[in-house]
Amino acid sequence: MTRLERHASFGGWQEVWQHTSETLDCEMKFAVYLPPQAAHQSVPVLYWLSGLTCSEQNLITKAGFQRYAAELGMMVVAIDTSPRGEQVADDDAWDLGQGAGFYLNATQQPWASHYAMYDYLTKEIPTLIGAHFPSNGRQAIAGHSMGGHGALMVALNNPGRFESVSAFAPIVAPSQVPWGQKAFTAYLGNDRHLWQQWDSVSLVEQGHTLPVTLIDQGLADPFYPQQLTTELLESACQARALPVTFRYHPDCDHSYYFISAFIEDHLRFHAKALMA
Repeated sequence: MTRLERHASFGGWQEVWQHTSETLDCEMKFAVYLPPQAAHQSVPVLYWLSGLTCSEQNLITKAGFQRYAAELGMMVVAIDTSPRGEQVADDDAWDLGQGAGFYLNATQQPWASHYAMYDYLTKEIPTLIGAHFPSNGRQAIAGHSMGGHGALMVALNNPGRFESVSAFAPIVAPSQVPWGQKAFTAYLGNDRHLWQQWDSVSLVEQGHTLPVTLIDQGLADPFYPQQLTTELLESACQARALPVTFRYHPDCDHSYYFISAFIEDHLRFHAKALMA
C-alpha cells in the first residue's frame, strides 16, 4: 500500500491510501480517519459507502465528521464506489460503470472482470484494515444514496457482523426504481430473481435482519420518491419489528449539506452501539 495523503485533523489524521486490489484487479484508493485515541489503543471502525459519481473523497472533504470521530474515538474508512482505471469497463452515462458499482458482484461481461465491489467491501478491505490499522474488531457501516443501498444490503447479507447501520437517502428497493433497474440489468442480466440478493426491501421480506439502524430522508430531495422509495423499507421493517428508525426532514435535499447537518447524529448513534 502507498499513502497518498495525510492531514492533521482534530488531534488525529485523515489519510488516503492506494493499493492494488486482487479482488477488483485494478488500483484502488480508500480513506482512513484515525482518531487521536488510535495512537495508543485499538478503536472501532465505521465503514462509509458513497453514492453515484462519488469517490473516497466526498465524505472526507464535505461532511465535517472528523471532529466527532475524534471525540468518540472512532476510525472511519471510506472506500471508492467502483473499480477504476483505463482497463476497467465504463459507460458514458453517469449512473453506470465507473463511479456506479452498486456494491454488488457483477456476473455479466464486460463488467464481471472487475466489478466485484461486494467482495471487495466484505473481504479485502476489512482484511487490509485489520492488518494495517489499529482496529479492535467492532464494526458499523453507513452510506449515502447508492452507498445507503450498499450499507443496508451488506448488513442484511451479513447478520451479526455490524453493531449498527445508518443511511442518508438510501436506494432501498433498487429492483423497483430506474437507477437500480438499469444497473442490475447491466451487471446481473435480465433474470430478476437474481437481483433479489442485492435488494434491501426484498432481503427484509425474505426474513433477513438488521442491527439497530438509523435512516434519514430529505423530503426536498429531487430523487424522492421516484428513486428513493423509503416508505417501502419502512413498511417492510415495521412488519417484521426490525430495530430501524426512520426520520424525514421537510427542507433537506440530496446533497452533503444534508449529510453534514446530521452526520454528528449518525456518528453518536454508531458510537453508542460500537462501545456498548
